[in-house]
Amino acid sequence: MSAALQDVDFAHANGRTALRGVSLQVARGERVAIIGPSGAGKSTLLNLMATALRPQAGSIALLGETPWQLSGSALRRLRCRIGLIHQAPPLPGRQRVVTAVLAGRLGRWPAWKSLASLLYPADMAGARDILDALGIEDYLFSHCDRLSGGQLQRVGMARVICQQAELVLADEPVSSLDPSLSEQAMQVLHQRSRPDATMVVSLHAVDVALRWFPRIVGIRDGRIAFDLPAAEVGEQVLAELYAAEAGRVPRQLA
Repeated sequence: MSAALQDVDFAHANGRTALRGVSLQVARGERVAIIGPSGAGKSTLLNLMATALRPQAGSIALLGETPWQLSGSALRRLRCRIGLIHQAPPLPGRQRVVTAVLAGRLGRWPAWKSLASLLYPADMAGARDILDALGIEDYLFSHCDRLSGGQLQRVGMARVICQQAELVLADEPVSSLDPSLSEQAMQVLHQRSRPDATMVVSLHAVDVALRWFPRIVGIRDGRIAFDLPAAEVGEQVLAELYAAEAGRVPRQLA
């Protein structure tokens, strides 16, 4: 089992409850899409699975480990096996794209190789290959602050692909891309991630979720509303999930 959450609660510092009694199991190699209205708790769920947040109740097991019972060094090793693609990647503005992508390897490289790669990228060809597949090879040596939001999203995706994470988590990874580019990016993410990688991705575009993921989990008001095969997610199920948004189901990217 790649991820197992049992009765997980989480509330933000402002007191707003984000998740209530969430239980979810994801087997190794599964590809799962998380959908739901804005503010439903999708990002919080992914950040808990990335160990960026700690649950306030319940338990989480990831890749055979219980993260909050590990020592600091063991927790760092676990985090090296988990890749999180942010909706707005937190990349330093003056960092070069090639450095940002190869940072995905830092947890697997010895310290001397990591430091040397800052001066001369250790696997420039590998980074270039991934960026080429995502359509942004020309930005290999650009600084991140020169890129658009959609380009930055693809750099963040390239970084996690380069990492070859066992558990790939992605928070709205194509929200800044047009439909054509989003399809290209999702194809690259599926094809270039390690073959046995587990993938959990939150998506606003329902059509993209149904097209790329065989299992769909709907979240509403911090609770799991349904957990179904994609073929069973019909109009009525979606209408109930998005009822608070005036019945509007987000079919495609804005």
